Amino acid sequence: MGLDGAERLESARVADALRDDIMLGRRQPGSRLIERDIAAELRVSRLPVREAIKALVAEGIVVARPRTWAVVREFSVQDVQDFAEVREAIETLAFVLATQRIDEDGLRLLESIVAREEQTAASGDADAARTASAMFHITAVRLAGNAMLDELAAILVTRLRWLFGQHEELGHMAATHREILTAMRDGDIAAIRALIPAHLAEGRDAAERRLRTGAGDRADDVR
Repeated sequence: MGLDGAERLESARVADALRDDIMLGRRQPGSRLIERDIAAELRVSRLPVREAIKALVAEGIVVARPRTWAVVREFSVQDVQDFAEVREAIETLAFVLATQRIDEDGLRLLESIVAREEQTAASGDADAARTASAMFHITAVRLAGNAMLDELAAILVTRLRWLFGQHEELGHMAATHREILTAMRDGDIAAIRALIPAHLAEGRDAAERRLRTGAGDRADDVR
């Protein structure tokens, strides 16, 4: 039997809550997602929780384990490298198309996002700065005006948010987005083709450092 309308809404709400917890580090890689505990915490029945977990498995941030609890996915360095290769191809094209097609409304929208990122990074609000940072990239893809790119980006958006959660140099990231926005405003395609791969490589390197440090910490804990 499928979910009714109310249960679908509850499932979406639970998925949003769990996704945010994972993206913001409140649920750590490898931690168990126990249906009854989540249901009690969010005051819902277990069915919407079960469906929410299935949705997060499909998004690639939760791993289902037969006959036991689902767990938050532990990304490997290879996972990050594989994602980075695909992301560079998609986002470089998206930013080039957005630069060619953007109008004043689009520029104002990106300006508001970058300004929010700068303000929150300066105030030390890491969660808000990372959210704005991810939104800058997501919005640029939408402004590219290509439905196929939108579909591909929708598959990757949750992992994109996870990747930004690994970045600690928030002021530098905001400054780089400001530089990219300036190139877009100037219509400088050559600069975009150079800036985007370099910027994405910094994000990949930050994630790899966090993963390697975490692996070392876990090894220390075992010893």
